[in-house]
Order: sequence, then C-alpha cells, then structure tokens
Amino acid sequence: LSTLLATLGGVLIIWYGGLEVMRGALTIGGLVAFYLYLTRLQWPIRSIAFLVGMLQRAAAAAGRVFEVIDAREMVEERPDAVELGEIRGEVTLKDVWFSYDGEHMVLKGVSLEVKPGERVAILGPPGSGKTSIINLIPRFYDPQRGSVTIDGVDVRDVKLRSLRRQIGIVRQDPFIFSTTIRENIAYGAENASMDEIVEAAKMARIHSFIEALPEGYETRVGERGVTLSGGERQRIAIARVILRNPRIVILDDSTSNIDAETEEEIRLALEELFKGRTVIIITHRVSMARWADRIIVLRDGRVVEEGSHEELLRRRGFYHRLYLEQVGEPDGDGS
Repeated sequence: LSTLLATLGGVLIIWYGGLEVMRGALTIGGLVAFYLYLTRLQWPIRSIAFLVGMLQRAAAAAGRVFEVIDAREMVEERPDAVELGEIRGEVTLKDVWFSYDGEHMVLKGVSLEVKPGERVAILGPPGSGKTSIINLIPRFYDPQRGSVTIDGVDVRDVKLRSLRRQIGIVRQDPFIFSTTIRENIAYGAENASMDEIVEAAKMARIHSFIEALPEGYETRVGERGVTLSGGERQRIAIARVILRNPRIVILDDSTSNIDAETEEEIRLALEELFKGRTVIIITHRVSMARWADRIIVLRDGRVVEEGSHEELLRRRGFYHRLYLEQVGEPDGDGS
C-alpha cells in the first residue's frame, strides 16, 4: 500500500509540475531537482514509519509478557511445603470435585487409584473430564474438594518443582522450541550428556531420522517445530521425557491424527518409555485404551466403569457401546 501511494504521489508531482512548467512558473530543471530530492527522502520516511510500527508491536508484546510475569500462579506453594523425594509412583484421587470457574463441575466425586508400575487408561468422550485429571496430578490446578496424592502424600503439601520433576507428560500437540533438536530433547535435563541424548533418541526411534539430517542433532526446527512432521514432533517429545526419567508418565492420546506406520513407530517408542514406570493414558479411543492393564471409563465427569478390556466388553455397558461405535462388533474372544 505504501509503495502504491508513493507511486501515485510521484505521478501527481510530475503532472502538477508539468502544468507549472507549461505556465512558465517552474523550470524543467527545478522540477527534476525537486522530484529527485523527494525520491531520496522516501526511504528515510518509510524507515521511520516502519520503526514506529515495530515499536508499537514491541510495546504490545512487552505488555503481554509483563502480564504473564505479573500473573499469579493458579496454585500457590505452601510456605511449609516439603521436598518430594524419590517415589514409587502410586497415584490416588479421592472424591475429587473440580471446576475451572468455581461453578460448573467437570469432575464430580472422582476416585481412582493407580498402583506403582501399573499401566492405566482413562477413557471417555470429549468433555468427560479426562484432561482435567492431567492438570490435577502435577498440580496445575487444585480441586475444590477431595485430594490428589502421590505415594500417599497430598500434592498440596510438597514443593511444586520436586513434584513436577517426577512426572513426564506427552501431550497430543507437544511444544517444540525454535532451536536445535538436541536442545529440544534436552529441555528439562540441561545437564544431560550428548551420549544420553542420543540414547534417548534411539529409544524414541527418532535417532535415524536425526542422523540423516545435514546438521544432525544441531538442526534447527523452526517455530514450534514447523519443519517436522507430527510423528517426528511426537517422538522428540517422547525422547525428552525418556531423558528426564520420571517415575510417572502421562500420555495424552498422542497418536491421534497420524498414519498407521507412524503410529506403529510411536507405539514402539512408547513401549520403551513405559518400562518400569507408572503410566496413565488419557484417551477417547478404545484402540489406545487396550494398551493398558486396566481401563477407567469417565462419563460427564464421573467414573462409570472400571476393569480390563475383556471384562468391560462382557459387561456390555458404556465401554461396550464406545467399542461398537469405534471398532464394531467384538469377536468371540472379546478382542
């Protein structure tokens, strides 16, 4: 737009100046000199306008940054909070009621227990409260009623950093930083050696892909990992969690919207991640829930069923209905 206006301005000056030359009020030399001086002034003026625009955007961005810095935590650490030492990985929710706005409850009296080393799927349709459980275990929020405990210790009684370092979360859309692959994998484990980073990448089945890149682990991935596919971002996120070595892993249905071959690669990577850890799989897909030792079914913020895949099919309840909708009629052995 600015270029168009400048061009139109030049045309008007030549037109008006030409008229003045014809009237004898201006010489051709004077018109040419005026036009040349005006052309030289255009770039400084445009630069000033550009800088003013940049300063306005920077001021707005700074305002948003300071809002984040000044914002209060959704939860506050108690003055007498204690360090949470090494844990076995038992997770318990007892009669938990939770609302984001204090009025509309998304969890209604939820009680569940995950034993150390157990693999449990929490399954339910969108809006059933699954994601809220993800947010309560690492204490991103506190419930209005009830308790969340790790190895019998209420998460409200421990220091947040000591709690969250014990928990690894693989989200459906993992955040990838605009830096190198090496730094993305090592995020949260900044003291990790290169050998440890490579080993984590091998376990996540992403090492071969990285090695094939011209700059290998020093490859920059762009804003939010724009140069990577969804499956590659997932496996980098898995490598990141493997490197941190948490006792509890929460998987937020991270194999949605990818092709079958990539899903199989991610499944194998997750099997490495799951070894020896307490695993909570949050999903709306029956195919994903079948990975678990036990399935807890949520509906409208309440636990409505619990058991193994085969047990839940035999009961012919809500899980059975979800299975029919997503997979079809089970065969004779309940698979």
